[in-house]
Amino acid sequence: MTNVLISGAGIGGPALAYWLRHHGFDVTVVEPARGPRPGGQAVDVRGPALDVVERMGLGERLRSFGTNMRGMSAVDAEGTELFRSTTHTLSGGDLASPDVELLRDDLARLLFDAVDGVEYLFGDTITSIDGTRVTFEKAPPRDFDVVVGADGLHSNVRGLVFGPEPEFATHLGTNLAVFTAPNFLGLDHWQVFQQGDVVGGGVMSARSNAECRVYMGFYGEVSFDHHDVDAQRRLVAEKFAGAGWIWPAALEHMWEAPDFHFDSMSQIRMDSWSSGNVVLLGDAGYCGSPLSGQGTSTALVGAYVLAGELAEDPSNAFRRYEEILRPYVVANQDMALKNQANGGAPTEEFAAVVTGLDLPDY
Repeated sequence: MTNVLISGAGIGGPALAYWLRHHGFDVTVVEPARGPRPGGQAVDVRGPALDVVERMGLGERLRSFGTNMRGMSAVDAEGTELFRSTTHTLSGGDLASPDVELLRDDLARLLFDAVDGVEYLFGDTITSIDGTRVTFEKAPPRDFDVVVGADGLHSNVRGLVFGPEPEFATHLGTNLAVFTAPNFLGLDHWQVFQQGDVVGGGVMSARSNAECRVYMGFYGEVSFDHHDVDAQRRLVAEKFAGAGWIWPAALEHMWEAPDFHFDSMSQIRMDSWSSGNVVLLGDAGYCGSPLSGQGTSTALVGAYVLAGELAEDPSNAFRRYEEILRPYVVANQDMALKNQANGGAPTEEFAAVVTGLDLPDY
């Protein structure tokens, strides 16, 4: 029985753990956080990713967590409504589609709870990988047949095995903070967004209007410490100083938010997603950025394909994983750039791209 180590307990990691256990593998997951991370933006499960979730038997549960948006408004710098829509939203797209929009932490918890028989090393991280030998910051060194980096845009595994992040990352010129706040605008399954010349963002109600998720973004490439959350808050506060509209109130809630998250919008593009017995999954290997609207779906599909190929033919699994998935991934990454050029809104090609993969049967 092959022994697999997964770094990362976000979306891709637990999804991969589920499918590996389904195929009879021994699985260990290492995660620096003390448990599943709270917070994050609303994410979308679309196209083949919906099929993956259905094959897990989680389709009904997934839909029960849906944000159930009724529509959106767009406003100018003073908060004057420019237009409203009850057919599309900025965060979720076409409301009549079968796509499911839900909060990232709800999906993470759903996947985490679906997996049995997995060993979790919370509060720990990998410090070195030498063939099958893996050294941890806290746990004793161990041997694993396969090591999977499912640890996000700033992947530790990618850095240890493939090289420094700047070799693979492309900054898309935008930065985004997301956090939970009280529903201070009294939104009813609604979202309101403002796009400015320098800063912009919006607010959407969440969890049956009991709270909201706030998005605050600004343009330009900035240098910041990915581990210093207080410094990130100060950076956002500095950029939004004097911005008007609802931003002063949003900033007040930002300082209290327990799940504040900030990062650049960037893509990861690599010639290969594997080296030796190490392979990358999701944002670690092929981050498309939030502008793609497809990070979650590509991670779910990637987890399903990687586990299936490891079960069918371990010696060729990484090659087949890339052959099957790369065209789908690249199309979605390219779509992110087209969406960016379209002011952040999906182009007419979006629907065809996000459904453009036929899932293998494993």
